[in-house]
Amino acid sequence: MISSIRSRAEKEIAAVVGHDGPLTGAELLDRTHMEPLPLWRLCRRCPEIRFEVIGRRFLRLDRAVDGFARLSPSIRREFLTYTLLGLRSHETAIAGRAKKLRSEIERISRLKLDLARESMASIVTELGSHEYLATGVVFIIAGDIIYGMSHAVPRPEKSTGRMVRGSDLDIIVVAADDLPAEALAALDNAIFRRKHYLLVHPDYHEEIDYVVKRLAKVREQLRFDAFKHMVASKILHEGRILYGSAELFRTIKDLVNEHGVTRKLMAMEEMAARHRLAAEAHLLDSSADTRTGEHFNLFYTREEGDEIY
Repeated sequence: MISSIRSRAEKEIAAVVGHDGPLTGAELLDRTHMEPLPLWRLCRRCPEIRFEVIGRRFLRLDRAVDGFARLSPSIRREFLTYTLLGLRSHETAIAGRAKKLRSEIERISRLKLDLARESMASIVTELGSHEYLATGVVFIIAGDIIYGMSHAVPRPEKSTGRMVRGSDLDIIVVAADDLPAEALAALDNAIFRRKHYLLVHPDYHEEIDYVVKRLAKVREQLRFDAFKHMVASKILHEGRILYGSAELFRTIKDLVNEHGVTRKLMAMEEMAARHRLAAEAHLLDSSADTRTGEHFNLFYTREEGDEIY
C-alpha cells in the first residue's frame, strides 16, 4: 500500500517536472505545495528525474551536529536553491539553465563582494583623520561570498527580523595590537552605522555580519580549543583580504599555518562529508518526517549564516 502511494506520488512529481522543467527545487516546491523534506525524498527516489547540482559544498561549523562539522549548503538549501530537476529528455535544457544559474550565482557573489569592499573603503575614508587605519587594520571577507556561492533568497536578519537579500557579508576586522583604543572604537561604531544603513535602505536590504578584534585575540583563537575558537580559526583560514593592510593579512595567514589550522579543518571536512552521505541515506530510507535527530539537523539546519567571532 505504502509502495503504491509512493509510486503514484513519484509519477505525479515526474509529470510536473516533465511539463514545466527544468525547475529548481524551490520552483517545484511552489508548484506542488509540499514540505521540502518529503519533496526532496520523492525526487531522489524517482528514477525518471535527473538532478544537476550547481556550485560546491564547503565546511561549516555548527553546534547542533556531532563533531560540529557539516557541509554547506545544507541538504535543504542545496535542493531548493542550487539543484535543477528535469527528465532525461531535458538534458540540453538542463545544461543551458545550469549555465545561466551558475552565472547568476557568480554575479550575486561578485556584487556582494564589491558592496563589502566599497563599504569598508568608504568607512576608512570617513575616518580619514586616523591615518594609521591604512597600516594597522585589515578587513577580511569570508562566508558564501568567497566560495562564489552567495544567494539572494530573502530571509530574516537575526537581531531585527527585517528581511534581507540572501547571504550576508561576513567581515572580520583585525587590528594591530598597538592601534589606539579610541581608533578601534571609532572604527567599530562606523561599521555598525553602515550595517544599519545597508539593512534598512530599500536599495540594499543587505546584512553585514562583522567582528572587530586585535591580533592578540587572533593568536588566542588559533588555539582551536573551543567551539568559538574553531569558528574564528576557520574564518581566518578561508578568509580573503578585502581592504586594508596586506602585511597584517600575511601575518594572520602565517599564524594560521603555524597553528596547523588547515590540517585540522581538512579532517573536519572529511568527517562532515561522511555525515552528509549518512544523513542523505538515512533520510531517503526513512518514510517519517521526523524533526529531531542528527540526520534531520543536516537537512533543516538553523540559519545558514553562522556567528563569527
